[in-house]
Amino acid sequence: MSRLNFKLEAEAPGSRARAATFMTLHGEVKTPIFMPVGTQATVKSQTVESLKQVGSNVLLANTYHLLLRPGPEVFKKFGGIHHFMKWDRPVLTDSGGFQIFSLPHSRRMNEEGALFQSYVDGKMVLLSPELSIETQKAIGSDIMMVLDQCIPSTAPHRQAVDAMELTHRWAKRSLKARGDSLQSMFAIVQGACYADLRKQSADALMNIQVDGHSFDGFAVGGLAVGETKQEREDFTEITASFLPKNLPRYLMGVGTPIDILEAVHRGIDMFDCIIPSQLAQRGVAFTSKGKFQLRRTVYKFAEEALDPACDCLTCKNYSKAYLHHLNKSDEVLGWHLLSLHNLSFYHQMMREIRESILAGKFLEYYRAKREQLVLTDDENPSYSDNKPKPSRFEKYRRLGDFEVYLNESGHAEIRKTSTGEILKSPVFDDQLHERLKAGEVLIDDSKMGAAHHAMSIIRKFENAELENKLTILSKETDLSALKLALKHPTLFSHIQHGAPHAILKTGEWISDCGKIHWKLENE
Repeated sequence: MSRLNFKLEAEAPGSRARAATFMTLHGEVKTPIFMPVGTQATVKSQTVESLKQVGSNVLLANTYHLLLRPGPEVFKKFGGIHHFMKWDRPVLTDSGGFQIFSLPHSRRMNEEGALFQSYVDGKMVLLSPELSIETQKAIGSDIMMVLDQCIPSTAPHRQAVDAMELTHRWAKRSLKARGDSLQSMFAIVQGACYADLRKQSADALMNIQVDGHSFDGFAVGGLAVGETKQEREDFTEITASFLPKNLPRYLMGVGTPIDILEAVHRGIDMFDCIIPSQLAQRGVAFTSKGKFQLRRTVYKFAEEALDPACDCLTCKNYSKAYLHHLNKSDEVLGWHLLSLHNLSFYHQMMREIRESILAGKFLEYYRAKREQLVLTDDENPSYSDNKPKPSRFEKYRRLGDFEVYLNESGHAEIRKTSTGEILKSPVFDDQLHERLKAGEVLIDDSKMGAAHHAMSIIRKFENAELENKLTILSKETDLSALKLALKHPTLFSHIQHGAPHAILKTGEWISDCGKIHWKLENE
């Protein structure tokens, strides 16, 4: 039985989106929820008071960093992180698994854990499941994460299997190390971009029990680490579908507002990311009119508020011109004010999402919000300058016999206007793995279209250790579909790669390893 008393309140018609509540040791949590990242027991540029003011309810802290500084002994003295940082609401602690992934040249891996050299004092530290959990117990977080091994989402199948199985063994050790602590614990589903492994991982973790106790929730790990946007969305939905409905689901390290909206649509409850604070430091603000870059000179004389639909302290008191000045001058106040606004924007969006789910209107909200969230200030006529201009989407919506089409789910597709045919992304053929082991493979990509097929193959194999060569021969006379997709890279993630550009320019592309060759022949 879960320690969180999870209650599913509503599921959205026509979507996997859901609203729920659960209870932690430091209060109730309403989902869907975004958790600001406070890696070092602080959200950068913010105070506890400002975080509460913008609506933050759960913070994330990192076990690896807090283990090295200030250390578990400090948290034990202060009675945990809540008293230490004067935060009386829930805290979730990451286990340090992502640091194992992100510091490949500063650690050595084995069954026991990851051996790190401390960036604080140079000492070697073995981060094992037991040490991770003991540190999280000292920190006193409401939700602890198991130690896992995260690898690139595009890793070869064999490597993904090994990392997944190690994650399962570490998960059981983590659960055992929790002992009689009242803190909740989430397991982390791994398996890279392989549907079969995602299911194996979810099943294995759901079946782990120690002294009659199982996990209180599940996280989707191993995404936002190399895959395309479309792959991330697909595998988020696939993984969520394998998880129990009566426990919370957490997508780790994601992401932008549009990423979160898409993931809620696919059944995720909890999110964290450094983006609101990190991009604020660079002068980027998320608003009801799209994403703005306040360092642009177009805002030098702008007297209006940052976002007329926002009532945060920043929008009520300061002009875009002042925010522009602060960020151009690299003043800390600029970082603070934009971060405060971004966090307010995220939390307001989560409240709107929750309300729309409870009201049975999420799909309507999703379709409207999806177009708004991908706008930028150079695409929004009311914010780029004083002269109205058509948005980039409208200006480049059609090319030749093709158009960008938003389907009933709000997803962008390329449609042939004369016939109504949708150029769809094909289901990937897993038998290609076996064919490549047997020898060189030539794939006849007749009617290339918008390059969905070719790019799905390239994305799958470009980071794999291929022994034989893979040649993709595309045949197409009308390149309008590909050119149109390239004009909308935020809508078509499969072409966010150098290969399609090379095909248009020279008619061929060769991977860095030299084993994948994509060629275009005019029919």
